[in-house]
Amino acid sequence: MADVIHDTFVITRTYPKPPAEVFRAFSDAARKRRWFAGEGAQYESDFRVGGVETSRTVMGADTPFPGTPLTSEGRYLDIVPDSRIVMAATMAVGDRRISSALTTYELRANGDGTELVFTHQAAFFEGSDGPQMRRHGWEVILDRLAQALAN
Repeated sequence: MADVIHDTFVITRTYPKPPAEVFRAFSDAARKRRWFAGEGAQYESDFRVGGVETSRTVMGADTPFPGTPLTSEGRYLDIVPDSRIVMAATMAVGDRRISSALTTYELRANGDGTELVFTHQAAFFEGSDGPQMRRHGWEVILDRLAQALAN
């Protein structure tokens, strides 16, 4: 039996927009697609408790799995407008599931802006990208959110 690696990390970002505007970047599927899904990805989101979010892409040449399909499927577990989003998600490379995670986005007013506290709690399975690469991936995604909010 292969080992499972458990990991939790927290990333905090401050955005110069109010919580309602940051929340809309998550709740509006067209807006989220622009910063979350990446170039060439298929993305769908049913933003409601119990709704499903799916992102499908092909891994790039600079990744551990170049040319391989990558699918992320998540279910919204808790949504508090302008305040919190909790999801459970799985990630698969090709037909092989590589991780399951609980992700929490907390939005906190911070002056005229918003502090986003992102918590990622995951079980990584054999052949996964692992905690360090996953954290890096989320740092890139949250940086893209900053760019989207600036435009």
